[in-house]
Amino acid sequence: MNTNDERINKSLRFSFLDGIFASGMLGFTQDYLTPFLLILGATAKEVGILNSLPNLFASLIQLKAADFSDKLKSRKKIFSISIFLQALMLLPMALIGFLAIKKPIIFIVTVILFSSFGAFANSAWASLMSDLVEQGRRGQYFGWRNKTLGFIVVMATFIAGLILHLMKRVNIFYGFTVVFLLAFIFRIISWYFLKKMHEPVLDYRRENYFNFFEFLLRLKESNFAKFVLFVASLNFCVNLASPFFSVLMLKDLHFSYMLYTIISVTATLTVYSMMGRWGKIGDKVGNLRIMKFCAPLIAIIPLLWIVNRNPIFLIFAQVLSGFAWAGFNLCASNFIFDAVRPEKRTRCISYFSAVNGMALCLGALLGGFLVNKLPNIFGYRILTLFLISGILRLTVALFMPQKLKEVRAVEHISTDQLFFNIVGFK
Repeated sequence: MNTNDERINKSLRFSFLDGIFASGMLGFTQDYLTPFLLILGATAKEVGILNSLPNLFASLIQLKAADFSDKLKSRKKIFSISIFLQALMLLPMALIGFLAIKKPIIFIVTVILFSSFGAFANSAWASLMSDLVEQGRRGQYFGWRNKTLGFIVVMATFIAGLILHLMKRVNIFYGFTVVFLLAFIFRIISWYFLKKMHEPVLDYRRENYFNFFEFLLRLKESNFAKFVLFVASLNFCVNLASPFFSVLMLKDLHFSYMLYTIISVTATLTVYSMMGRWGKIGDKVGNLRIMKFCAPLIAIIPLLWIVNRNPIFLIFAQVLSGFAWAGFNLCASNFIFDAVRPEKRTRCISYFSAVNGMALCLGALLGGFLVNKLPNIFGYRILTLFLISGILRLTVALFMPQKLKEVRAVEHISTDQLFFNIVGFK
């Protein structure tokens, strides 16, 4: 094994160790930001703001991530600094809980900073990782990595839910304080391992530069730009409804924290359980083929919550959600790696994330505006929002992918064959 291979293997090991602790941080935070905001006395409108403004600021800051990477001539410096700052933002979150500061706006501002620092690191980290993993193995490698680390996310989510369930009898604010402090510790440890990664040399040339508006002007002819528009449009439709699943469960249906955790974590567990299989098949049949298969399934998910809100039924609905999102998200990431040359990858990932973040922001803002103005379905306005989201998702899923092309040679199989391969039958 030559020196370069040794560096790559060592970097992938450090990346995996980083992933273990980053996944712990994710499990302690991702499903508990909205519940904490509700404890602070937030309205449905403020829930919409929590799920929109962090995405907006995260998308705007990512427009400059590639420029900073070019100036510093280092992707590693970008994500090392950003992740450290993100970790620090968990301390004021814990302090808000410890002092029981019932000011939703203060928490929202802290989450904006937390999300923005994390987002600023993403494109540089993803670009570096795509250089470390060879093209023919990306689906398999990232599928395995995400599947393995996903179980850490699930464990941390359960532990956080158990802490909150037990602390509700004592002081729920102290429960959230403990959860956010654990998230801080895990993020600092992940930052330590990130700093030890090796960064492959990248050629920073002026001719590889293009600004955001030049990127947007290529929407009509660029396959990659059309792909970005498709994913952003679908996520806009998704985020009309997704911030309000927590509101429906905790405020309207009065689920306990433990039941909320079980239902939430079911989708997460399914996502990571399926990623390894999706990755292997995506390497063979193409990432676009998987996205076309999964997108209509994603459209069905909010409609299932209208049909039945029994917890057992919702768990099955979450299994379908995790199944579909596992394939879509993994293959969307790998599609970028396939479609873009290494020297342009950081910039393209930044622009993709920026457009996607703006779409998520607009979706959550519109959902927050509409949720109290819509008529009821089965006694809940939120269900009407779910119906609108489902119809729009289906429209995007059926029509927009038809304009996209796969970017590498792949096997061609029927939808039936694809389905049977996914569920384990040849």
